[in-house]
Amino acid sequence: MSDLAADAIEAAILRSDRFRLGREDDWRRLEQIVRRMETGRLRKLSDEDVLALPALYRTAASSLAVARETSLDAATIAWLESLVRRAWFQVYGPRQGFARWLAGFLGGGLSRAVRAIWPDILIALAVMIAGAVAGWLLVAQDQEWYWSLVPSQFTDTRVPGASREVLLQALGTESSAAGLSGFAAYLFQNNASVSILAFALGFAFGIPTLLILLKEMATLGAMLWLFAGQGLTLEFAAWLSVHGSTELFAILLAGAAGIHVGRSMAFPGKRALLPATAAAGRRAATVMAGVVLMLVVAAVLEAFARELVGQTWDRLLIGGAMLLFWLAYFFAFGRSASAADA
Repeated sequence: MSDLAADAIEAAILRSDRFRLGREDDWRRLEQIVRRMETGRLRKLSDEDVLALPALYRTAASSLAVARETSLDAATIAWLESLVRRAWFQVYGPRQGFARWLAGFLGGGLSRAVRAIWPDILIALAVMIAGAVAGWLLVAQDQEWYWSLVPSQFTDTRVPGASREVLLQALGTESSAAGLSGFAAYLFQNNASVSILAFALGFAFGIPTLLILLKEMATLGAMLWLFAGQGLTLEFAAWLSVHGSTELFAILLAGAAGIHVGRSMAFPGKRALLPATAAAGRRAATVMAGVVLMLVVAAVLEAFARELVGQTWDRLLIGGAMLLFWLAYFFAFGRSASAADA
């Protein structure tokens, strides 16, 4: 080989090395983002990476064009071609269908979103417990508070001074399921409005959300005081548990989602306010999608199971089983996938 040919090869290698060194950081970052998207680890992507993806793709495509024109080494060109194809699919390729989204949502997406807001769940839980205790204490000191705390549709026969027999009858069952489907729709609408309101008002730094949780649970505390006064604590708890273990859990998550958004606005941490709020909003929206499903289940349980199952221990069994199911699903299911993503 002549010295001239050797010099030409050496110059080409030098150009290739300089070309790669000047752009390789962007290529590697693009490859890392694409790999995470391909393996479904979207939650590991920062907002900065998501926003940078289109620009990094265009940079890689431009680099590929330059590499081809300047006859850089074949290995670099082949690698860039593969990277650009994969990145194009993620930027411009078809989005996943509903079935695939639902499988990912129920298969771990929802449970991971719930676990991600666990501090807000603890805050909401503490507020709900405080609300129930406050409702009990207020009515215990002055029965007139009962009329302020308990909605009118609950004060048919369930009022202070009602006998044990009357209150026990209010916890009774229906002889058939006829007409209960309409009742289920009403219950879903009522509970959904409370949950959505608790979530939607989270933007005001979570303060209205806390007040809603306090008010709703104060109602429960007042009614618990009423039934406990006639020695019906267990019966009332069983009656409530059939749907309450699902319904109250859903309201807890809705409140926690609202608090999560408000807390992210008030304390964005090291991130800018808008990216922090946007990330919290997406996470909270995922939780709220699960809340809607839970409220559907709660309405069915309240309209059918609670009205058709009359034995106290049978009701407790249903309520306890539902509570264990939700706890296992939200806080145990999908943890292995989360560890793999990490």
